[in-house]
Amino acid sequence: MAAKEKTVRQSVTLPAKVATQVRSMAKRRRLSANRMLIELVEEGLEAKQQKEKAFFELAERFRSAADPNEVERLGEELGHMVFGK
Repeated sequence: MAAKEKTVRQSVTLPAKVATQVRSMAKRRRLSANRMLIELVEEGLEAKQQKEKAFFELAERFRSAADPNEVERLGEELGHMVFGK
């Protein structure tokens, strides 16, 4: 049996609309609001890491591209990732 992961008690203040959405999601999934918040934070962290990884992979492709058309296309993609559309 694996050792239980250490937890840290953390207090956060949420806007009322967000808190309502969290409670509603938790109720639909039959989870506590606390468990729902944990899942949302974990998913958000994972998504952020994936986005960062995709950015660095694209930046590497941009740096190693030799074709001017490819450089321009990759540069535009990088611009969209950094500044939005």
